[in-house]
Amino acid sequence: MEDRDSTKKILFTALVLLAFSGFMLHYRIHYFVDHTPSHPGFSGTYFISNLLPFIDLILVTALFASKGTSVYGYLLNGMIVIYGTVFMAHYSIAELISKSVPIQDWLIKSTIPDIGIAWGDFFVGKALYDLNMKG
Repeated sequence: MEDRDSTKKILFTALVLLAFSGFMLHYRIHYFVDHTPSHPGFSGTYFISNLLPFIDLILVTALFASKGTSVYGYLLNGMIVIYGTVFMAHYSIAELISKSVPIQDWLIKSTIPDIGIAWGDFFVGKALYDLNMKG
């Protein structure tokens, strides 16, 4: 029992760290309050693009904190990962095509690493959900 609780704490910590890291990475790329002369003010588009990682960090973490609500955390986490994958892949492909990036640079300059972080977050949540439901 103690080993299982320890595993749950480790998985929960990993879930929080992945969500926080994903949010900070997204916030750095899509900074929605810009004070530079060329782009002064607030960007609603960038704000909305930060919404899913923020929901992942706050709401999904809160839902996974309790055994009774972890099913909703698992569901919401999965939806966020699917939406994030579609959005990131779409915008990455559109940008790479518009800039005529050589095909060999697509992996390096695409959002595939970011999508990998999102799916890692999902699978950690899946393992945590499984542990919560088994006992």
